[in-house]
Amino acid sequence: MIYVVEDDKSIRELVAYAMDSAGYEAETFGTARSFFAAMNPSAARLVILDIMLPGEDGLTVLSRLRSAPETAQIPVIIMSALGTERDKVHGLDLGADDYIAKPFGIKEFLARVRAQLRRHEPKALLTSGRLRLHPAGRKVEVGGQEISLTAKEFELLEYLMRRAGVAVRREELLGVVWGYSGGEETRTVDVHIRSLRSKLGASGNAIETVRGVGYRMEKQL
Repeated sequence: MIYVVEDDKSIRELVAYAMDSAGYEAETFGTARSFFAAMNPSAARLVILDIMLPGEDGLTVLSRLRSAPETAQIPVIIMSALGTERDKVHGLDLGADDYIAKPFGIKEFLARVRAQLRRHEPKALLTSGRLRLHPAGRKVEVGGQEISLTAKEFELLEYLMRRAGVAVRREELLGVVWGYSGGEETRTVDVHIRSLRSKLGASGNAIETVRGVGYRMEKQL
């Protein structure tokens, strides 16, 4: 879940639309109080935070997130009209992972979101039956034999394996792997899935088609 805390309704709606178009699940809030009341730390993948909020401001929210063990590692992007170098340095020094000055372009915004999600993905070995994926070494093996994948095939497989058991929309895969923001041809995903299944042999059967949605990696112990 991506949480967006922004008091300007028009910006909240714009960000929510961009997130949905890119295939991300997001919740938006107009105040710090409503955000903390609803936030689930274990489900949080990213927090996008305005500074000038009513009541408790964004920098105070950031300090609270960083001081609590259950939220200290959640990546935070600040988006603010306070765009001087001094403002940015102050926000980053308080623990923000990135700082976007308003106004901003949606493509740049989504690119920064993708960068933070990639940066904070765990790098442990991923397994599914005889299939093993090594994120750090960018290596895939089936039954101990290394399989040659293209960069996009590797990223696609890694994303599905990290979300094993979850049906992932084609639009989300396009956004995360290819950087598309919605509306592009989704057959790109289908073509790469076919190639992955072919290269992985019997292990490729673990990539299931979810009709009308996208794909799901079978969850195996």
